[in-house]
Amino acid sequence: MLIDSTYPKSFASDNHAGVHPDILAAMAAANDGDAPAYGGDRWTAAFEEGIKEVFGPAAEGFAVLNGAGANMVGLALMLGRYDAILCADSAHIATHEAGAAERLLGVKLMTIPTAQGKLQPDDIKARLGGVGNHHESQPAVVSISQCTELGTTYSAEEIAALAETAHEAGLRLHVDGARLANAAAFLGCDLNAITTDVGVDVFSFGGTKNGALAAEAVVVLNSELTRAVPFLRRQSLQLASKMRFISAQLSALLTDDLWRQNADHANRMATRLADGLEGIAGVSLAYPVQSNAVFAALPPSVGATLLQRYLFHYWDEATGVVRWMTAFDTTPEHVDDFLDDLRKAAM
Repeated sequence: MLIDSTYPKSFASDNHAGVHPDILAAMAAANDGDAPAYGGDRWTAAFEEGIKEVFGPAAEGFAVLNGAGANMVGLALMLGRYDAILCADSAHIATHEAGAAERLLGVKLMTIPTAQGKLQPDDIKARLGGVGNHHESQPAVVSISQCTELGTTYSAEEIAALAETAHEAGLRLHVDGARLANAAAFLGCDLNAITTDVGVDVFSFGGTKNGALAAEAVVVLNSELTRAVPFLRRQSLQLASKMRFISAQLSALLTDDLWRQNADHANRMATRLADGLEGIAGVSLAYPVQSNAVFAALPPSVGATLLQRYLFHYWDEATGVVRWMTAFDTTPEHVDDFLDDLRKAAM
């Protein structure tokens, strides 16, 4: 379905939003004559320094093109040919990356059923029975999504517990941070509080879903892993020649906490939407709203009516659960108009 200027605001994905004006301005400022390619430019140097300022002096940041690529590069740093990744069965790497981990990394995904998309330390411990058995793939990495694919958020304490459990077993902890900013905004903490300070080894810092254009980063906190990143980034087709335009965007997000402003606004719009569901016949929340995602169960007729006017996705058609996403540019008027149409559809 095509979207044009006459179509209402999309609630299908934060990827549908445009680019934040400050980020566009940063890209325009980077469009200043010639600059060395492949990251040898001053904008990339500034971004890499900004990563250290936010995540600590040991953090190394590497700009990449997209979230799936960031995951593949980050995971590849920690895996051998016979290794496995422990992840929730709803994880993006297991459900929405077309088998990239299996195809490109050649490893096994050990998916784990979860409540609200969140792994627990006992989930890790329960899958360590085959360690050392040469007939079985060897768990090497625990990968979590922050926020989860169900819109829920891990607390700093929950991540620290997962890191401790993983490290005690000789595993490393990876975080798919496509919406890391939304998680920190929901928790009211700094980004380092749910990464550096709690034992994460490698994570992605997502920009595209937070007002940027094709801008993500792989951030390595474990110094043992850093050396391989430039080679794996190149091998994974994630090394941009005109990297200054990616780096400028990421720096803009890190400047004056623009990442938080964008994420906090998106989160508040999701909360406004969730609060507005109260009292609408046949409509109920499927999961807690802890980010910019609202999952709701709808009667079939209501969903069909809304889809005639709005873009959004069914998460589980069998149960009637849909996913509504808000973004940095979603306005209260967008939400209120949507709720008005939802109430009419439910009458």
